[in-house]
Amino acid sequence: MPRKQGSPVDACPNLFKSNALGRLFTVNPRHTECFYLRLLLVNVTGPLSFQDIRKVNGQHYPTYKDACLALGLLEDDNQWECMLAEAALNCTAIQIRLLFAIVLTTCFPARAQILWDNHKDSMTDDILHQHRTRCHDLTITFSDAMYNEALIAIEDLCIVIANLPLSHFGMNSPNRTESDLMNTEMNRELQYSTVEIAAIVARNVPLMNEEQRTVYDRIMLAVSAGQGGFFFLDAPGGTGKTFVISLILAEIRSNNGTALAVASSDIAATLLDRGRTAHSVFKLPLNIQNNPDAVCNIKKQSSMATVLKQCKIIIWDECTMAHKHSLEALNRTLKDIKNNDNLFGGTLLVLSGDFRQTLPVIPRSTYADEINACLKSSPLWRNVEKVQLKVNMRVQML
Repeated sequence: MPRKQGSPVDACPNLFKSNALGRLFTVNPRHTECFYLRLLLVNVTGPLSFQDIRKVNGQHYPTYKDACLALGLLEDDNQWECMLAEAALNCTAIQIRLLFAIVLTTCFPARAQILWDNHKDSMTDDILHQHRTRCHDLTITFSDAMYNEALIAIEDLCIVIANLPLSHFGMNSPNRTESDLMNTEMNRELQYSTVEIAAIVARNVPLMNEEQRTVYDRIMLAVSAGQGGFFFLDAPGGTGKTFVISLILAEIRSNNGTALAVASSDIAATLLDRGRTAHSVFKLPLNIQNNPDAVCNIKKQSSMATVLKQCKIIIWDECTMAHKHSLEALNRTLKDIKNNDNLFGGTLLVLSGDFRQTLPVIPRSTYADEINACLKSSPLWRNVEKVQLKVNMRVQML
C-alpha cells in the first residue's frame, strides 16, 4: 500500500500538497511531561502559549498531566484501585508493594499519589507488625516513618524494574536518611522480649560456679567499658562454656543491646540463642584459605553493616575450627565499616572453643599445615586476653 502523501501538485510530480502544517513525533509515556504536552497539542485547538494550553474551562492547571485529566484525555485509575483493594485481601504487604511498583513502571496510572494514599496501609502492614514485635506493644499504629520505609522499598523496586525514582511518577520521594525500620538484619537481632530474657538472667546467674562467674564478670566489665577488646575463652567440653556465653548474650539483650552470636559449625550455632554460622553472618569467602588478604563481603551501607556498627559484642563459638584468614578478614572489615583503626574496629570480640579438638580442615594437608592455619598462628593472636574454664560440670553431675 503506498504511503499517504497528500494530493500531487500539477506539473511537479515529486511534490504533494496537504492540509497538515507539520507533524509531532510520538513520545514514550515514560517521558511523562513531554508525553502529556504532545497529548494536549494534538487535542487543544489554537493554544497561545505553554501556559495557555494548561487552561481548561477557565481554570489554569499546574502540570500538563493535570490538564489532560481535566479534559478527560486519560483513563481513570479505577481498575488499579479495584486491583489493589482485592490484593489487600489475600496478599502480603511485600507482594502488594511489588504489584504497585509494576503498575507504576508499566501501566503509568494517572494519579499514582492518590493510589498510594488510598492503599498505603496495606503496603505497610508488615512494617507495622515488625515495629510492634520489636517494641512489644500492640497499640502502635501506622506512622509517617513506617510509610516512608514502605516508599523506600517501592522506589527500590521501581529502580530495579525501570531505573526510575518515585518522583518520575508524580509521587513524593521518600526520605532515606531518617528511619531504619526495614533493616531486616537489625530486626532479626531485636525480635525478643527483654522482660523474658531478664528473667532468664536473674534465674541462672546465681547458678554459675566461681570460675564461670569470674569469666562472666570479666567480659561484662569489658562490655560496660565500651572500649572493645579481644578475648579467648578456653573451655573443654563439659565446663559450661555454652551456659556462660548464653548468659552474656542474654544480659546484653535484656538491656536492649545488640549481641551477635556466631559459630564455625551449624550444629554449634543451634546451641546459641539467635546463633548463626560465621560464614552466613560475616559473608566470608568460600576459598578463604587461599586468600590471605580476604575481606568479608559486607558493604558499608548494608543492613549487616548497621548491625556490626551497633553491636556491643560478637561471640564466635568453636572458633578453633576457623582459618586464621577468617579472623583477619573480619578485622579488616570491621575497621573499614566503623572507620576505626583499633583492633576489630573497636568491637568487643569473644572467641570460644578448645584447641584440643578439631583444627581447621585443610584439604590434602599435613599436620603442620593445620597448625599454620589455626588462629594461634595469626599475628592478631598476640593481642588476645585468655580466660579459662577448667571445672568439668558435666562429670560432677553424674
